[in-house]
Amino acid sequence: MAAVLRFPLAAVLAVGAALVLGNASAFAYTSGSLGYDISYPQCGTVYPRTMAQASATTSTTSLRAWWSTLRNPPATRSTPVRNWYPGSNFGIVGVNSGYPFISSAHPGNPCLADEYGHTPLAGLYVNTGFDPSYTDSAHTTAHCASLSATVGGSTMQRQAWAVGCSEAEKDMAYVQAQAITNPTAWWVDIEDGNSWCGLHGVNCDETLNQFAIQGIIDTLRANVASPVGIYSNSLFWSEIVGTLPVNGATWDWIASGASTSQQAKGYCGSSFSGAPVSLVQFVSGSIDRDVAC
Repeated sequence: MAAVLRFPLAAVLAVGAALVLGNASAFAYTSGSLGYDISYPQCGTVYPRTMAQASATTSTTSLRAWWSTLRNPPATRSTPVRNWYPGSNFGIVGVNSGYPFISSAHPGNPCLADEYGHTPLAGLYVNTGFDPSYTDSAHTTAHCASLSATVGGSTMQRQAWAVGCSEAEKDMAYVQAQAITNPTAWWVDIEDGNSWCGLHGVNCDETLNQFAIQGIIDTLRANVASPVGIYSNSLFWSEIVGTLPVNGATWDWIASGASTSQQAKGYCGSSFSGAPVSLVQFVSGSIDRDVAC
């Protein structure tokens, strides 16, 4: 049985103070509206200029093959991004460069401000992960380590919560440095490409994944006015979290592997975390698109 979790939701982190501006009510995507998500691999990519280009599709042999394509995109072009995909009502921009911690080795998305500035109703997503090595001082902030003392759980579980808290702190600091203050939503990207207990040779208790994710969500919720959702699907979620509860997410955003919005809409009732499904991602050609439920 999972431990009863008690988290310092009322904690207010100094780094997030400038982020809590307006947008106090949950942003609701209009059902059936289309969006896209974009991140560091698309720096310099030319966006499609016509609906025909935007709707071009390519076959997907499996969810894992599709995800591998997303993780290893083709080389980008040299022309700067200057407009969004036609027919899009919203967009979600990646904060990280594919890794859970922003650092000199893995800096934040260098195109974040430009992409965000040219995205309608822009939201943000952050990559996440957990490894026991992240409990060191190079990853875990002293502030999050201090906050974790109020978290119910074992010493290792509190350390995992502090890891998640630290990931969120570093993401918020990077976003603040880009002068981004009011995203429509923050999305926590939970998939099996990064380190987690039980994956990629990382040997540790799955509850540590649970506590790390909870630390991210708690820290964001304590510091941003925007709703906080989770990007994943039932496969990734079961591998990383199993049936352990994670609390506080406003919505689920599903990575479906579908190739059309019509197919993607079929996943709108397929919550993986227990939160309502707000968005479903599908792939149109090499473009990551989203449809609102």
